[in-house]
Amino acid sequence: QVQLMETGGGSVDTGASMNLSCVANGINFRDYCMAWFRQAPGKEREGVFYITPNNGAYDFGASEGRFTISKDDAKNILYLQMNNLKPEDTAIYYCAARHGVAPSPLDEDNYNNWGQGTQVTVSS
Repeated sequence: QVQLMETGGGSVDTGASMNLSCVANGINFRDYCMAWFRQAPGKEREGVFYITPNNGAYDFGASEGRFTISKDDAKNILYLQMNNLKPEDTAIYYCAARHGVAPSPLDEDNYNNWGQGTQVTVSS
């Protein structure tokens, strides 16, 4: 059974940094693509970042270059380093996983494994 659990969220002021983690159980990271999505209040969930099994990283543009994705295959942990946070980054952040490579990484229907999400709140 695949389990994904996000940690590292919280409340910060504008300009702060935050590092989210997603621990995965039940999968081999080297065989899965991973992604970060977020959902702000009243908005649809949007893709933030995507990483392939071979560590190819793709920024979907939501962070305007302020975020970085990485993973530790040995520990099965996915990270999202977020810098210079803004109030518009306030959202629930989710990690998602799919075996292999996602044909359409931005489409959340491509992922069949999701975490519960972690709340990130940025105050102005």
